[in-house]
Amino acid sequence: MFEAVLIANRGEIALRVIRACRELGVGTVAVYSEADRDAPWLRLADQAFLLGPAAPSESYLHAGRILDVAARAGADAVHPGYGFLSESADFARAVTGAGLAWVGPPAAAIERMGDKLSARRTATAAGVPVVPGTMEPTSDPAVVGAFAEEHGYPVAIKAAFGGGGRGLKVVRAPAGLAEALQGAQREAAASFGRAEVYVERYLPRPRHVEAQVLADRHGACLFLGERDCSTQRRHQKLIEEAPAPGVDDALRGRIRRAAVAVARQVGYEGAGTVELLYADGELWFLEMNTRLQVEHPVTELVTGVDLVGWQLRVAAGEPLSFGQDDVAVRGHAIEARINAEQVAAGFAPAPGLVTAWRPPAGPGVRVDAAAAAGWEVPRSYDSLIAKLVTYGADRDEARRRMVRAIDEFVVEGVPTTLDFHRFAVAHPDFVAGRVSTVSVEQEWDLSGIAAGPAPVDGPGPPEPPRTFVVEVDGKRLEVALFAPAVSRRGPRRRGARPRGRPGAVVASEELVAPMQGTIVKTAVEAGSAVAAGDLVLVLEAMKMENHVFAHRAGVVTALHVAPGDVVNTGDPLARIADAPAAPADAPA
Repeated sequence: MFEAVLIANRGEIALRVIRACRELGVGTVAVYSEADRDAPWLRLADQAFLLGPAAPSESYLHAGRILDVAARAGADAVHPGYGFLSESADFARAVTGAGLAWVGPPAAAIERMGDKLSARRTATAAGVPVVPGTMEPTSDPAVVGAFAEEHGYPVAIKAAFGGGGRGLKVVRAPAGLAEALQGAQREAAASFGRAEVYVERYLPRPRHVEAQVLADRHGACLFLGERDCSTQRRHQKLIEEAPAPGVDDALRGRIRRAAVAVARQVGYEGAGTVELLYADGELWFLEMNTRLQVEHPVTELVTGVDLVGWQLRVAAGEPLSFGQDDVAVRGHAIEARINAEQVAAGFAPAPGLVTAWRPPAGPGVRVDAAAAAGWEVPRSYDSLIAKLVTYGADRDEARRRMVRAIDEFVVEGVPTTLDFHRFAVAHPDFVAGRVSTVSVEQEWDLSGIAAGPAPVDGPGPPEPPRTFVVEVDGKRLEVALFAPAVSRRGPRRRGARPRGRPGAVVASEELVAPMQGTIVKTAVEAGSAVAAGDLVLVLEAMKMENHVFAHRAGVVTALHVAPGDVVNTGDPLARIADAPAAPADAPA
């Protein structure tokens, strides 16, 4: 086993890996960005190092600095968590090239499955059906249009590298095709560093079912059951559960055979997930995630297999100590992703200061989180702040425990998805296990979900004695100091108007920012005539693009922002005035 593992990630997954290492008697090395210098999870690592000057969004992508820290700290392995560099074949090769162990599959497997087009070819070679689509990347709207004409609208434009719903745009009519293609390319480049996209048929009401596999270096490749991940928004998961409701032994056998065939075809090692779509009795390969999944806890609870522990053991060369016949699924587990988001504003990201944090406990409740009162959710990263997982003897017991745990969970200072989860787990569709990937956004009425609190701004009550962080030669140290109360956000920019709830209008003519973010595109200019609902600009927040539309018809008399500008919630973006009245003697 290793002496020390460097964890090239942040948040709750960094803490999850730290805990697994401690149980195995392995030392841990954490890395962090400037935005995470006060992060709670760093206190449990044996060592923690600042990744150096860089934009917070880029720090965890800086492979060279990560490897420099590994050498300085004496780490002999790197665990990438999920996201960031976890599916970078180049990073995996750099790690092994530096003489370190890579806690993940071989770089060649990452490469074949990280490119979605290569993955589709691999699945086909393994005898697993794929969703109809193109086999080459495209940047040509004519190619997308021709595919849509052949297969019918809607179609999906998807990032060829990456996943998690980023770089995915659904085109429902020819009018939005070019904008969707550009948006998918921008989002893919921002999230994965690669802008290539392809197009495939969009299934109108599928279920998203995925299979957990675990393979060692000695020929074993096991199926650890399936999960249902159909409760989604913006193609990103909100609730996952294992086993998938309504899956009988015959369908489970099809899922197992497909997953193991794909994993063996690519020479997989470690923990990985084969994602599938299921509709009208058909099972389609979607993609393979060559890493640990966010939702791995539900599989751990129903199988009793410590996936992170086995990732480390496999990377150290150990064979699996059990076979397929030893894998037994018992009971049911449900996971709710707790995100810092404003549900009433279309799940808009809402970073800010957490002023109170009291997670639930009790029988059958697990909380994977790295948040705490006094911690500020950064705007540079994904909005996930916790995973609430419940376990029961059957699905209904797990669901009822989820209802109870949500009611116990207290998070103040930032809006979260807790109110959505309270609504979702009581919805008749969820209770009956008939949720599809479009249920949340197209079928459920979310209008009754409370708007939630606005992010905290300005000074709060005096702080108790607290720990501050300093770096000495880049290494993180903690110093206990007494500090006066300070504003966590700093002064408002000159000219900024008072903040309102996302979507609020400060003045009748002013269009304001619905969330914090960076302007990536403007679609109008001063003098443009717009109708209510026309696209005005695109704002990137927490790695997702958000379209901001005109709140009224009129003429854009001022555009206050440009691409690259950073805005806060409620900042003015544009002024849209009434169109001038035509002269009285103008011809009709």
